[in-house]
Amino acid sequence: MELTDKQTQFQQEMREFCEQEIEPNAAQIDRDGEFPADVINKVADRGLLGMVAPKEWGGLGLDTVSYAIAVEEISRACGSTGITVAAHNSLGVMPMVLFANDKQKNEYLALLCSGKDGLCSFGLTEPDAGSDAGATKTTGVRDGDDWIINGGKCFITNAGVCKALVITAKTQKIQGSRGISSFIIDRDTPGFVIGKKENKMGLRGSDTRELSFENVRLPATKMLGNEGEGFKQFMIILDGGRISIGAMALGLAQGAYDSCLKYIRENRKSLINSQAVQFQLADMHVKIQCARHLILHASRLEDANQTFSVESAMAKLYASEIGTEVARTAMQIVGPDAYSSELPLERIYRDVRLCEVGEGTSEIQRLVIARDIIKCDLS
Repeated sequence: MELTDKQTQFQQEMREFCEQEIEPNAAQIDRDGEFPADVINKVADRGLLGMVAPKEWGGLGLDTVSYAIAVEEISRACGSTGITVAAHNSLGVMPMVLFANDKQKNEYLALLCSGKDGLCSFGLTEPDAGSDAGATKTTGVRDGDDWIINGGKCFITNAGVCKALVITAKTQKIQGSRGISSFIIDRDTPGFVIGKKENKMGLRGSDTRELSFENVRLPATKMLGNEGEGFKQFMIILDGGRISIGAMALGLAQGAYDSCLKYIRENRKSLINSQAVQFQLADMHVKIQCARHLILHASRLEDANQTFSVESAMAKLYASEIGTEVARTAMQIVGPDAYSSELPLERIYRDVRLCEVGEGTSEIQRLVIARDIIKCDLS
């Protein structure tokens, strides 16, 4: 699919920025396992923490295609930086763009888009509410003009470096996914505790933590949208988020492919003439291009205000699974050197595994796609 001249120029600018400012730091970020504050500051200086927000609220107002391009390029350079930027934009800022009132937008959006006082997180996942996010156990009980929040969340990206979070809580005693509401919570709110940083297999620079709420008192003005709309809201957010995780997986796959090709050209030239390797390279290239087409297609549907839930599920499913496959194949072609941290391949292989789990597992994506197929067959 062709890009517009503006999108092509943006892609070139992102590639240059990432190669100069992000990629040289990627290995160190992984080794240290620390949040890359210096890199994120450079990302913020380019306005990339406000990609999805309209200009009138302090953002760049990019279309979804351009946003997907940016996430791909950042992730190609560094997975930890990629997921940090993607989660902040898609899961943190976007709920406020779509569902916040003007007063809430005035209070939060410009500040979050600047990144000057921290990032934004999305508190959805719980120990017993992962793939089944409708099984939320965190509760919100009305007390006069306030809500009292109790419960906990887990595996929350950017939690330790956030200014504010959007969280979900059950506010009505109704079975199933109904009765869930969304709230904005500031990190210094009494009773809100951010846990220790998780020691993860991959994406080690990404800040991932548990959250706990013990009688957290929030004024009613902190509710995002109307009471009971939380489930509907986060289903909308996850549709868009799947495009960004697909773009992240695509970037990691492209990074693995580029690293493999560069290595054998410079160090194992005999492999270039091997038909077996040529076939592997061809298959990898085709799958990467197919993933890119799926992601751009879903992005264009969102930009056109058309339904894209199934398309984003397909893009995320395919890109994440071929991301793992491409990284594994690239390591197999390179051989023992790929197992060393001297090359980015082993890091990419560890990083990309998250993409088949986060924003809905591959199994959840297949459910979304299959239900649409069945519905179409029955109609």
